[in-house]
Amino acid sequence: MEHKKVVIAGGGISGLTAAYYLQKEIREKQLPIDVQLYEASNHLGGKIDTIKCDGFTIERGPDSFLERKKSATRLAREVGLEDKLVPNGTGQAYILVKDKLHKMPSGSFMGIPTRIRPFLFSSLFTPAGKARAALDLIKSKQPAEGDQSLGLFFRRRLGNQVVDNLIEPLLSGIYAGDIDDLSLQATFPHFYQLEQEHGSLIKGLRKTVPKPPKNKPKPSMFRTFEDGLHSLVDAIEGQLKPESVHKNTGIDHIEKKAEGYHVLLSNGSVEKADAVIAAVPYFAVQRMLSQYDFMDTLKELKATSVANVAMTFDASAIKKDIDGTGFVVSRNSRFRITACTWTHKKWPHSTPEGKVMLRCYVGKPNDQEVVDLPDEEITEIALRDLNQIMKISEQPEFSIVTRWYDSMPQYSVGHKERIQQVTEQLNKQLPGVYLAGASYEGIGLPDCIDQGEAAVEQVLQHLNL
Repeated sequence: MEHKKVVIAGGGISGLTAAYYLQKEIREKQLPIDVQLYEASNHLGGKIDTIKCDGFTIERGPDSFLERKKSATRLAREVGLEDKLVPNGTGQAYILVKDKLHKMPSGSFMGIPTRIRPFLFSSLFTPAGKARAALDLIKSKQPAEGDQSLGLFFRRRLGNQVVDNLIEPLLSGIYAGDIDDLSLQATFPHFYQLEQEHGSLIKGLRKTVPKPPKNKPKPSMFRTFEDGLHSLVDAIEGQLKPESVHKNTGIDHIEKKAEGYHVLLSNGSVEKADAVIAAVPYFAVQRMLSQYDFMDTLKELKATSVANVAMTFDASAIKKDIDGTGFVVSRNSRFRITACTWTHKKWPHSTPEGKVMLRCYVGKPNDQEVVDLPDEEITEIALRDLNQIMKISEQPEFSIVTRWYDSMPQYSVGHKERIQQVTEQLNKQLPGVYLAGASYEGIGLPDCIDQGEAAVEQVLQHLNL
């Protein structure tokens, strides 16, 4: 049987997942395939980046994944890390609105109330705002239509106040984007289906979201690993053939030939490939395939930059503590931070006894310049904002600032259609080239893992193996 070669561009979690599951198929089924993964940097894992310092476990990128999306847990089990999974510490979460912390209403799902009483007694909304949100129960559904922004959809159903004070801070915290630009169909199509099927978001969620058990603590939604998220990356790399992973070697160009593809590497050499998995951001794959006009559609995609600062303190430095795991910030507040995690409470294993770790985020869509400020200024901004709601008497024992440029894909209205157009043209004009990663069909860790797995299935179908 003729030997085939598959090239994977990008060593983030999507590319690593693809390499792992493809090599597993090769090993178990004795397939005649050679897999080569190329990563332009010296670091595998993409935005997953864990460091250890003075007993602290610090995540510079994402700190966890959703437990209900099973692909990440399954992959952890595959690489021998299932017993290293730890749940998040649960506790009160807050929203900062107009310089005041408000408790997140219990019984809300992504900001939409499923229980009436906590919503009615919430200090987040005026009586008029609560009455407007209640119209969702009787307001007729919108006729079926194409894509629309999250902001437009939720404002029509629940009113401006619920959107601005609750839904927007939560969803913008996930996507680091503008809710009035983000696509409903590309981010939360489930809400559109709830409206169409039940005529009301509140009614739909009350019928479909399982009720929590009575008199039991709130279940944890997130998981990470005892040694940090990067331990998953290390475990995957440990399962791959060492000669198949190439760091500090990017892919500059991909060109279709009479048989397969020529892949031009950053070191000047050329790889021949029968299939390519492009597990890189949209702007990188567009550059690799810039000679194909249909790839210009990817130029319409956008991404924002963000930064975070992890600050550590002795517990005695926190003179006014808050009983909770963190807060998000509404955009009608004057704060420059967008969220803060009390990491020592959310992830107790990450912080030595008697110490505190706070991680703050900056980089609103209309405040991108903050990401370029010096480390000291970003740290000072975070401390100044925090001290308006807490009382911190000392400077951090140490702080670590991390910047992620153009790292948060913005699924703007029409995103699904754009990705579908590109995918259809790839299948037609460049069969054997497949996309995977946060730029395309989901930004969470499990979403990226799902895309890596899907790319493996597509490659095997293309190669008829």
